[in-house]
Amino acid sequence: MFIPYRIYEEEHEIFRQSVAEFVAREIAPYHKQWEKDHQVPREVWRKLGEAGFLCMDAETEYGGLGIDDFRFSAVLNEEIAKAGYAGPAIGFSLHNDIVFPYLKHYATEDVKRKYYPDLITGKKILAIAMTEPGAGSDLQNIKTTAVRQGDEYVVNGTKTFITNGYLCDLVVVAVKTDPSKGAKGISLLLIEANSPGFTKGLPFEKVGLHAQDTCELFFDNVRVPAENLLGKEGEGFKYLMTELAQERLVVAIGAVAAAEGALLDTIRYCQEREAFGKPLSALQNTRFRLAECFTEVQMGRIFLERCIELHLQGKLDSATASMAKYALTDMQCRVIDECVQLHGGYGYMWEYRVARAWADARVQRIYAGTNEIMKELIARKIFV
Repeated sequence: MFIPYRIYEEEHEIFRQSVAEFVAREIAPYHKQWEKDHQVPREVWRKLGEAGFLCMDAETEYGGLGIDDFRFSAVLNEEIAKAGYAGPAIGFSLHNDIVFPYLKHYATEDVKRKYYPDLITGKKILAIAMTEPGAGSDLQNIKTTAVRQGDEYVVNGTKTFITNGYLCDLVVVAVKTDPSKGAKGISLLLIEANSPGFTKGLPFEKVGLHAQDTCELFFDNVRVPAENLLGKEGEGFKYLMTELAQERLVVAIGAVAAAEGALLDTIRYCQEREAFGKPLSALQNTRFRLAECFTEVQMGRIFLERCIELHLQGKLDSATASMAKYALTDMQCRVIDECVQLHGGYGYMWEYRVARAWADARVQRIYAGTNEIMKELIARKIFV
């Protein structure tokens, strides 16, 4: 029904089928329970690892598959999100595409050899801790500190809204190693969750993404080996800005896929549901609204695939990634809201997938940098 994918080849479509089968077998039957538990069981992470779906781009010398093709990650994220399982999709993509790149690009060989095997197999789960109670999109104002004492850093502070926070075993933490230098005083540390002084809050009761653990993290004189510094001291903010382009692209991928899934559900519903003696799909208002949604999703898909192409070429800049993140998550929310409306009262029932998609969609415009911040980043390119 939708425009055929332009950027994927036969090997990606074979992989897509494998992902779809995994979703049907290992996610669909259990998702309702995960929503009640506010987390995905660790055994599912291990099954992901067994299937080869974790850290696919990890270097072969450290035990990885060495698949240097982002399209495989895009397919994995699309299939889970399109099926309506945004909570697991966010958790898995955060591990693979948002946090793991910091280790791949900035960790030492010793650190890679130490942690890669467990990350690839799903034995250990990754998170990233940037946001604080008093610092969200404005990362320069974080207060968490790391003071160097010999061969260790001593970390103190609080992080909040941390995806994978409750289950995580390793966290990339943004800290101030020199509070007097603003952004240039930010560094990144890889911290083990079992470190003395590191504690976690209970998973938050969120509006959506119920099958995903999000919580606060607390650091009380946590001692971290100096070798767990990622890259160089004071370079953390630069690393964050570099990697955020892919993070925002990942959010955009989920946005388009979720909108496609919700729209397909709604089209089927409107063909089956009758009103005034005929299917809803025979009513002009329904047909026109679906036509509008269909057009928005198609336009979004085309722009998204262009962004993926640029990313594969190493040419996706911050402004373009920001365009994708803000425009496509806005589109996602508009389309899914319309899908809820077309379902009528059933669209507000949690048992219907469109209701969950609607609740899950709203946060997309907030995390990875609010859409207002995205517009500011775009404007900076315009007014250079």
